[in-house]
Amino acid sequence: MWLNIFRRKSIAEYQADARHSHLKRSLGPLDVILLGVGVIVGTGIFVLTGVAAAEYAGPALMLSFVIASITCGFVSMAYSELAAMVPVAGSSYAYAYTSVGEFLAWLVGWNIVLEYTVGASAVAGGWSAYVVGLLKSGGIEVAKTWTAVPADGGLVNLPAMLITLFLTFLLIRGVHESTTANKVLVGVKLLAIFVFLLLAGPSVDTTNWKPFMPFGYAGVSAGAAFIFFAYLGFDAISTAAEETKNPSRDMPIGIIGSLIICTLLYVSVTGVMTGNVPYTELNNAEPVAYVLRKLGYHFGSALVGTGAIAGLTTVLLVMMYAQTRAFFSMSRDGLIPEAICKIHPRYATPHRITILVGCTVALISGFTPINIVAEMCSIGTLFAFIISSIGVMVMRKKFPDARRPFRCPAIYAIGSLAVISCGYIMYNLSAMTWERFFIWSFLGILIYFFYGYSHSRENNIGESAK
Repeated sequence: MWLNIFRRKSIAEYQADARHSHLKRSLGPLDVILLGVGVIVGTGIFVLTGVAAAEYAGPALMLSFVIASITCGFVSMAYSELAAMVPVAGSSYAYAYTSVGEFLAWLVGWNIVLEYTVGASAVAGGWSAYVVGLLKSGGIEVAKTWTAVPADGGLVNLPAMLITLFLTFLLIRGVHESTTANKVLVGVKLLAIFVFLLLAGPSVDTTNWKPFMPFGYAGVSAGAAFIFFAYLGFDAISTAAEETKNPSRDMPIGIIGSLIICTLLYVSVTGVMTGNVPYTELNNAEPVAYVLRKLGYHFGSALVGTGAIAGLTTVLLVMMYAQTRAFFSMSRDGLIPEAICKIHPRYATPHRITILVGCTVALISGFTPINIVAEMCSIGTLFAFIISSIGVMVMRKKFPDARRPFRCPAIYAIGSLAVISCGYIMYNLSAMTWERFFIWSFLGILIYFFYGYSHSRENNIGESAK
């Protein structure tokens, strides 16, 4: 038994599964890049920058983004090699299954569930804050009872729940409809960011950057851990591999390209934001719009608020999409019941799990504070990144002659740096976040041994072969 839990699934098996999955291959290279920008640029800029600057790093949040981006750069190189080798739904879960075995793959998949569920919930909460702020700028006051979670003095965050349920419906309709909506919203989002930089850039006062590191180096590190949430998009891209026309080529382009673009935007926006308003004033869920209002650009604030709403909508859409595809891959392997990931006969989407995911995200976003879900998202993601980075090195060692459309340069150096840097960021997360992570992982281990192990397709194959 103990040896069987590390049984690996071959790349050939995954490729065979992909041929019979009934998912539509409708995404081209531009779709993949926009998918990446759509999910990466959003919460990090429009929501978390204010809280991170006020409570963690101050103006040095720019350095926090650089640290987080370097870490993601190492991981993205490893991810790109794996995504090109194993171009299927499931992302890091599938990569772990082919490299380090079933048990660790399950833990990765279980934490991907954590990542996307709480991540989407945090995004929905930020979306709600910007909608309320935009309405307020137009003279419309919405009762806090219906726009804030109980911990913040409200009853329920109703706008967060409603947008989640609407996108659930859109995802059920199909990936083509979802990506079309994503393209339009990404355009609006990027326009809003450029408007912000154009309006606020000339008025940057460098005295607002003093002290540059009010919380010291520890604050910069803690800030990097907190805003790591802002870089989660590139791993979500890889979950679309089974619906991409040429995944071996398009996955590396989408992963690495979107990461570079988004880092430049993050650092630029953070610098302009903290250069216009003292970091102590940025502790709110709509910091970009807040800065423009402080500068007197009420129209610009409304425009940026609209862009933020569009941006956060794309992030929420792609995160929910990614989670359903991760579940789809796990159900196909027998680790969760296959029935809940059944493909809709008309829309060719896993409609049952999409509904389940949508309702879960809606409930969490309606009743849970945003800072809690953001940190929980980060730790689950970092764990998955560590296992995937180890996995790509294992694959190089065990299968040196395997076809690799994209090869990570200096793999053992970059893979090791990815593991070390992810571990360092995890170390800087709060003790409470670690406690929740261990509780969640322990629950996952119980589910695996009480259900997943006995229903695993790979282990059943092994038993029948004896």
